[in-house]
Amino acid sequence: MARSALIVGGGLLGVTTAWYLAERGFDVTVVERREATALETSCANGGLVTPSQSDPWNAPGTFLHLVKWLGREDSPLLLRPRALPGMWRWGLEFLLASRAARWWKSAEANLRLGLYSVTALGELRQKLGLAYDGLNAGTLKVFRDGAAFERAAVLAGSLAPLGLEYRALDPAAAAEIEPLLEPLLPGLAGAIYYPRDESGDAQMFTRELEKHAREAGVRFRFGTSVKGFVLAGGAIAAVATDQGELSADSYVLAAASASPALVAPLRIRLPIYPVKGYSVTLPTADWKRNLSLPLVDFEQKVVITPLGQRLRIAGTAEFAGHDTSLNPRRGANILKHALELVPEIAVQVEHAQVQNWAGLRPMTADGPPVVGVSPYPNLFLNTGHGPLGWTLGPGSSRALADLMAGRQPELDLAAYSPARFAR
Repeated sequence: MARSALIVGGGLLGVTTAWYLAERGFDVTVVERREATALETSCANGGLVTPSQSDPWNAPGTFLHLVKWLGREDSPLLLRPRALPGMWRWGLEFLLASRAARWWKSAEANLRLGLYSVTALGELRQKLGLAYDGLNAGTLKVFRDGAAFERAAVLAGSLAPLGLEYRALDPAAAAEIEPLLEPLLPGLAGAIYYPRDESGDAQMFTRELEKHAREAGVRFRFGTSVKGFVLAGGAIAAVATDQGELSADSYVLAAASASPALVAPLRIRLPIYPVKGYSVTLPTADWKRNLSLPLVDFEQKVVITPLGQRLRIAGTAEFAGHDTSLNPRRGANILKHALELVPEIAVQVEHAQVQNWAGLRPMTADGPPVVGVSPYPNLFLNTGHGPLGWTLGPGSSRALADLMAGRQPELDLAAYSPARFAR
């Protein structure tokens, strides 16, 4: 008889977990509050699968940048004063985790999971024939500041023994990889090319995988809001929803930024904070030239990703609580920076229909996601992936499914355990 599993959350993490559990013989139900899969964090993000971006955002010195940028709408990192009362504890842990030794340990953990996840994604794509406007061309991170370029190259070199592949390039070599950078050559200090990075539409991927999950027997309950968990005998007996209680043998929480509130009554503390990001999507079907691979603007924290006949521009980090409202100035700002980086696009953008989006990245205070079993033996967590959900999701979901199936995961999950916050 198949073991049953109920997954809370129908984003990329929930759907990938559902697929891997069904593959391992589980009878799976996914409960999602929205009307379809991948309508929140996975909806219109930057589209990058980047083990190269494994270093957490709380690098040593981040606090000084936050103070410098406080209240500036054009800043890459924006801390809104109204968010301070609700994030003080998370913020303190975020800063404590920025100490060099802890930050480095977190970067290593993210890289290990990222490289494993890229392999898992490739195997999924090949096995199922998934199409999601993907590119396996790598990414190119460009720098205007020479000191920042040198620091990034040193970091990449330090991570190379763990499997990170990279090439530090002078401006001319960068333009050979992406010719649209040629007009900017006088202002560039250099670039770093990461050949193992990938890109694609995370929402398309999720919905393509959803089709295969349905064929494997996974059931999806949309428009169903989970209110909490029901305990009995030291384990989870059911989830309470707005449509009644639902029960299973095992439960997986993959609810992104909503996760902490759902398990708080269980005395499980998840220091996950919603960090708001913006994206702009442009149609490119009529353009004469488009990018051949994603670009990452290091200084402005903006990514530009070709997605088939579209261009996705995404960036910024805004600490503003659970607010997902669109701020036109923030969206216009990332578009402005993208056009400064690739001026040729500006002419083609002039009459394009721009689609604006804002979403929340569920970011842990120390950087790595939360993957593993909770203090309750039949409640598992797969959440808190921050800006790396598309990068880390397939790998964390496969490893968690192995754990739930009684197999030894191929990746040691100790660094991602929720137990690290139980103090």
